[in-house]
Amino acid sequence: MPPFRQGGAKHPVRQGHAMVLFKRCQTIRRWLVSLFHFLTLRKFPAPSSGWHRTRRGAAIRLPRKPQWVIDELICLKALMPQAGYRRIADTFNRLHARRRQITVSKSFVAYTLRRERYAIECKRRELRRRQPRSLKRNAVWALDLTGKQDIQGQQHTLIGVIDHGTRRLLELKAVPNKAAWTLLGYLFLAIGRYGKPRALRTDNERIFTGWVFPKILRWAGIRHQRSEVGCPWQNGRIERLFGTLKRKLDQWRVVDDKQLQTALKHFTFWYNAVRPHQNLSGQTPSEAWDGIDPYQRVPKRVEWFEAWGGLLNGFYLSG
Repeated sequence: MPPFRQGGAKHPVRQGHAMVLFKRCQTIRRWLVSLFHFLTLRKFPAPSSGWHRTRRGAAIRLPRKPQWVIDELICLKALMPQAGYRRIADTFNRLHARRRQITVSKSFVAYTLRRERYAIECKRRELRRRQPRSLKRNAVWALDLTGKQDIQGQQHTLIGVIDHGTRRLLELKAVPNKAAWTLLGYLFLAIGRYGKPRALRTDNERIFTGWVFPKILRWAGIRHQRSEVGCPWQNGRIERLFGTLKRKLDQWRVVDDKQLQTALKHFTFWYNAVRPHQNLSGQTPSEAWDGIDPYQRVPKRVEWFEAWGGLLNGFYLSG
């Protein structure tokens, strides 16, 4: 006879069957969870919609980004078509991490830009067709620096000052150094010839953000406008001028500083008086500065201008 069980003790054979059944249930549960994750992950929206996938494959809901974040990423991609996801994410974070207390990751930028490809193309077309707002002369000037290397390998620093409204090139010279006092000297020489502007726009280079340059402008009654960090297009008129200058200089061999100064004078005359500007409806910057309509008057003299070995050419209408 089997031993009498006292106190309702469990049978050892039945207890072993229960443990095996429990382990099998745990295994089946794990299989079901894995199958659920495999079937449902494809149905979850992309991370740009607020979902995030953990390392184990689970999807959790994150706070949705505001709409202005997506619009800003679309605008950045339209302005920088060659930039990758990492560069756009870094640019956005530099612009808005401190001011608006929000950042984006590279994966969020990637999913957003892939989804908004049509919106990016529309924004790019809109930016290309946008006409700049017309301004009166001496309303806003733009100042910036660039460089040119001669055939001896010496680097020359060039200063450029342009009027926003008329696109007139006011100053283009090679300067001995990039000190703030040097740039202010050339700026005030241009003010003595053409008048004082209400505002001056520059980038955020150290010479423009120190205490000398802003303080002297404030003392002279000129408002200092600085473009945002990582946004060179906000000073686009002077950047467009340097783009035209660099394309010509890359094809012109500069021997020394004296030849460079003479070449810059020829370029200034060609840019102001010979070359029609697209955003001025076919006027030259000098005609827009003087308020002359070339379509309503007959020129007294027409001359052919040519410099830099034929790189700068066009008809000069005088009178």
